[in-house]
Amino acid sequence: MAKENTNRVDGQVRAGSIVQAHTIGQLHLTQQAPPAVPWQLPPELSRFADRTGEQARVLAATSEEPTAGGPLVVALSGMGGIGKTALGFQLARVLRDHGRCPDGILHLDLDDLRRDGAVELADALGELTRGLDPDAVLPPGYADRRRRYWTASQDKRLVLVLDNARSGAEVLPLLPSSAGAIVIVTSHGRLHDLDTARAVELPLGPLVGEDATDLLCDAFPDPRLAADPEAAAELARRCAGLPAALRVAGRWVRRYPNRELRRLIDELTVTLDREGVPVVEAVWDAAYADLSPAAARLYRLLPYHPGPVVTVGAAAALLGCGEADAEGALDELDEAGLLLRRPDGRGLHDLIRGHASRRARGAGEDGPAARRRLVRWYRRQAARADLAAAGTRLVVARPPEEEPGLAEVPDVPFASRFEAMHWLEREHLALYGCVRIAYEDGLDADAVALCEPLWTHFLDHQHYADVIDAFGLGVAGADRSEDPLAAVRMRCQLARPLWEQRRYEEAAEQLGIAVNRAQLLGSTELERKLRASAMEFRGKLASIRGDWAAAVPDFEAARAEHLAIDNAYGAMLQTYLLGRAALALGDPGRAVTLLTEAHRVATEDGRERMTSRTGFELATALRAVGRQAEAAPLYRAALDGARARRSAADELRVLDALADFHEELGEAEQAAGYRAEAARLRG
Repeated sequence: MAKENTNRVDGQVRAGSIVQAHTIGQLHLTQQAPPAVPWQLPPELSRFADRTGEQARVLAATSEEPTAGGPLVVALSGMGGIGKTALGFQLARVLRDHGRCPDGILHLDLDDLRRDGAVELADALGELTRGLDPDAVLPPGYADRRRRYWTASQDKRLVLVLDNARSGAEVLPLLPSSAGAIVIVTSHGRLHDLDTARAVELPLGPLVGEDATDLLCDAFPDPRLAADPEAAAELARRCAGLPAALRVAGRWVRRYPNRELRRLIDELTVTLDREGVPVVEAVWDAAYADLSPAAARLYRLLPYHPGPVVTVGAAAALLGCGEADAEGALDELDEAGLLLRRPDGRGLHDLIRGHASRRARGAGEDGPAARRRLVRWYRRQAARADLAAAGTRLVVARPPEEEPGLAEVPDVPFASRFEAMHWLEREHLALYGCVRIAYEDGLDADAVALCEPLWTHFLDHQHYADVIDAFGLGVAGADRSEDPLAAVRMRCQLARPLWEQRRYEEAAEQLGIAVNRAQLLGSTELERKLRASAMEFRGKLASIRGDWAAAVPDFEAARAEHLAIDNAYGAMLQTYLLGRAALALGDPGRAVTLLTEAHRVATEDGRERMTSRTGFELATALRAVGRQAEAAPLYRAALDGARARRSAADELRVLDALADFHEELGEAEQAAGYRAEAARLRG
């Protein structure tokens, strides 16, 4: 049957219709203008700083035309105020400039549509559909609106910026149906349930160095910032790389045009500590309000942790709970965007630390108990690491008392000496901080006990400012508690970093007191070891100052004490030092004899650090007597040992010696290779 032709009398002419008329005067056929391409982004008010790596990754991901699958999802995550939304807008502008979104840019802040914590998805779909088709007639139901949105977004090459997502379940229903679309999602934590075929995850950290300073100076140009770049950099540093705080700082500078910049820095620091960053304080408050009781309590306690990274064990110590509960609380804080992700773990951003402290004051949290648990947990782990790394050696710390609340807290497993040493290095800032906490809280025995493993760590990792501060507190704690053994031990340990920083008179003063007090000790094995140790340290200081002749009597007296109590390790140390003295005093033959003995004992005793060091000195003595063939493998073994311990100082010393050694042998190419390695290590 033929299709019936019909006329419509609504004033429009449609394709396929037949127009009939008795008399036609004029006929006007008009075509509706296409809808405007949506541009739902705010104006760019200042130059965007940094994030060039993230922008490059997104451009690379969008460089190939998709043939199938859903839209590309770019997931930006990070704490409030880190600049996620600003980067999302910047990415949208960059994609527009590269021709990746000819059908427009949509933006939706999910927090604007959140009711009782949940997003009204039907409303969100309605807003997105009208963004693509302002004249669209929206059905009332969620399912119908979703289908209408799929129809409107079909084959569109557009960018959609979704702000403040809390889960993948909020994002998935809002994805366009087009494989040519790009969706930029911002969230505080990672969206683990965002299951898409094409995704790029970009966790954001603070701005660092010049990028932070550039943002401050570009967004708020001021002659004082240009005239005093060091003060500008310090102002940026006080903002801890948080773009929101940098903008507060810029407005602060602009607000007081006649004040000295360095005065403004101090005033701003006080304000940030007391009041936080107004732009994001409400964001942090909202995230905190949604936490479970355990996670909220951990958040309030985290400011007591002195290191940049918080492990599950440390979190359990703060809470006084088991590993599973602590890990759950940490994960919840991470998902809430209240933790900063670092390459080596998770911790509090400096400005969020202030927010957490303010919440702790409001909740009346029991800080002293949490601090004590943390100090004693770290003390226990550090002592175990010290034993695994260095074996049994001279220590004066008494066994700690049992601490309530630590029974469930797990210990760190150390499968090898190297694992233990690496743990000490990873946690050294927390350990140094715990020494200060212990001293401030009157836990003098804990302060002294923490200094013992830090000595083992210091021998390979010379963080001088930290170690001088920590050992100084150890001395003060020993004196305050009137512990004569600790008073001698801590002064000896403090002297070494002092003399290595060429503060010889201060080191001599500490050792003078240590030797005098050691002479007053009794005749127990520990007391005799301490007496020998004090003399050994005084001899080392003399040798460092070039007076090897004065050092020898102290080394010999210390060796006699160790031999009298049958302490083979202590005697080996003095034999090693006497070998070095013989070499310095021009008697390489005697040096070879002494160092050969020291190297044998260290090797048989499994003392890896001393095996490397005695081997290094023996190699140098063998060179001096013309036995180069025997020296070469000792140098190489010393280099391997230094690298295994990650001891940069020892590695540099061996590399320099190897370069000289091969130069003496006329092997210029090998010598140049070792010098190049040393130069790279020095940076």
